[in-house]
Amino acid sequence: MDSTLSLFPLGWQHYLLGGLFIGAGVALLFVFTGLVGGMSSVFSSTWSYLLRQPYFQQARYTGSRGWRLVYAAGLVLGALVWWLGFSDGTPLTTEVPVWALLVGGFLVGYGARLGNGCTSGHGICGLGSLQWPSLLAVLTFMATAFITANLAAGWMA
Repeated sequence: MDSTLSLFPLGWQHYLLGGLFIGAGVALLFVFTGLVGGMSSVFSSTWSYLLRQPYFQQARYTGSRGWRLVYAAGLVLGALVWWLGFSDGTPLTTEVPVWALLVGGFLVGYGARLGNGCTSGHGICGLGSLQWPSLLAVLTFMATAFITANLAAGWMA
């Protein structure tokens, strides 16, 4: 079996196109507004609408929540446009159990909070602007992901 097919059973072209669009989007956001498009702060700034705890009411969240919601909506709409226009309409499924998805989501959220940012903020924006802390964060994310994926593969087998 072709190794590319085993790694990318749906093809690699849409991943490349998606990566180019994401890179162009965060670059345009930064060039035109000076804003950094990380997604973990979208989560916290959105909670600032609902939760009155001091953490969520910080100016960095309340002052940016409007544009961050528009930014997140653009990501969701972009995925919808791809699904409606470029896929065959078949919903994608996974063999991963729901409990594993929930645990993984919790750990990723915790890691984003611990690392003061996520893969989009550090990996795309931080590396793109040559930030040393972002390089360290991305190396930590990737090492943790490799270890976790191998451990999970052993547990799931």
